[in-house]
Order: sequence, then structure tokens, then C-alpha cells
Amino acid sequence: MPVLPAWLTDPLWDQLAALLPERPAVDPAHPLGCHRPGIGDRIVFDKLLQLLRFGCSYQAIADTTCSATTIRNRRDEWIGLGVLARLKQIALESYGRILGLELDRIAVDGSITRAPGGGEVAGRSPVDRGKQGLKRSGMTDGYGIALGRVLAGANRHDSPLLAPTLDLRQDMGPLPDDITVYLDAGYDSDKTRTELAARNLRGRIAYKGEKAPIQASRRWHGERTHALQNAFHRLVRCYERRATVIEAFFDLTDTIITVRSLIRRAWTTHRWDDRPKRCP
Repeated sequence: MPVLPAWLTDPLWDQLAALLPERPAVDPAHPLGCHRPGIGDRIVFDKLLQLLRFGCSYQAIADTTCSATTIRNRRDEWIGLGVLARLKQIALESYGRILGLELDRIAVDGSITRAPGGGEVAGRSPVDRGKQGLKRSGMTDGYGIALGRVLAGANRHDSPLLAPTLDLRQDMGPLPDDITVYLDAGYDSDKTRTELAARNLRGRIAYKGEKAPIQASRRWHGERTHALQNAFHRLVRCYERRATVIEAFFDLTDTIITVRSLIRRAWTTHRWDDRPKRCP
């Protein structure tokens, strides 16, 4: 059974394949001029999806078609080429061109997950008895499409991460003149309002001590995106130690969520040749 439906993985692979350099079947630099054929990129891509979805180790996902070492080496190669980050950017551009990003409403919120192996961006978790944890400060548009994130240790407060998270907007091209940022009560401080004013942003911040359902604001779109990301077990229990690898897995996750939302929303409004017959 595939880890993701074909109507989602096939367009992802088609775009990724267009970004990858051509790989010869046999290494031409081999000293004897011969070698067994290399592992195809599509096999490694499917293995990365399984790793991302199930959260298992590289050894557990390896089999006769692809070794754990090959998965790691190809992963590092793709990270070095920047293809996963570029894939996420293409997904965002496609979504904005077809459906439009709601950039006049932005939600920013933090989420803590476990990081049992520690690593470059791990810290003592205040909600898990001081065990190693990872915090991500995520930014989404008004519908919940992930625009970017800042990684930090779980012991970092949400408020100091707001400024670097908002600065990720600089890579998104032209933005609306009037932007509203929706924040929870953890950001209710004068420092937060100063950071928003310095960027000409309007803030809708929940007040400390006043309970209100999350649906009372647009923040629930960001909370939904965190929940969708946590469905990929590689992120909710992160054993990776290098920040570049964690960022790459987040880029792949955000690409999957964006393309899935694009196909599902466009399914009722657009027609294309390989449109799935059914899109739940």
C-alpha cells in the first residue's frame, strides 16, 4: 500500500525529477569502467516519503532495493543542491497562481515536538519533564498554507521568535499593503506590538487571562497546519540532529500539504488531463 496516494506523489515526483541533474545508470568514473547500476532517484524519493510519514529509522526502511546509506547520501546530495527548498517554493508559486495566497491575513504560532536525539536546534522541553525537544515558529497564510518556519530549542519562548519568523516574508515577493497578523496570548506584550509596528503590520493578539475559543480568530488555520505537519511522524518525534536535514524534511512536508490542498481545492473548479477521478 503506498504511503501517499498516487494523485499526490506523481506530480510531486514529476516536479522533483525536473530539478534533479541527470544521473547515469553506471558511474563513468569507476576505475574498471563497470559497476552495478545505481539506485534510481524515484526509489530514494519513495523511501524518503516513507521515512517522513512513518518516522522509522533508515535501517528499518531499507531493503533490497535501496540501502540506508544510499538514502542518507542521496538526501544530503539533494539538500546540497537545494532541490527540496526549491520544490517547496514552486508549490507555493503554483498555489498562488492558481488559487491565490491570502497574504493579507497571516497567522504565527509555535509548536513543540520531541527530539530524543538532541541536535543543533534542540533544547530542554518545559512540557516534557525537561527532555530534549524542538520548537518551530510557523507562519501561514489566511487559509493555513505554510509560508515558512524558524526552528529553535523547546525552551525558547514564542515571543522572541516572532521577529525572525515575520522576516521570512522578504522572500515572498510583493505583499499587500495592509496585513493583519493573528497571534495567541503568548505574544501579548509591548515588545510584540513594537515588532509589528516596525514592520507596518496590524496585530490581532489574544489577551492574557481571557479564555476564548480558537475559532474566534483566524489563528485556527495555523493550528490546523501544525496538526497536519504532526501527522508526519518524522517531525513529531525528530531524531535528526542537523538543522539542515530537519529543514529539508519540513520543506518536503510543507510541499505535500500545499500540493494536496491545491489539488483538493482546484478539483471542483478546474479541469486537467490527469485530474484524479476522486479527491477526498
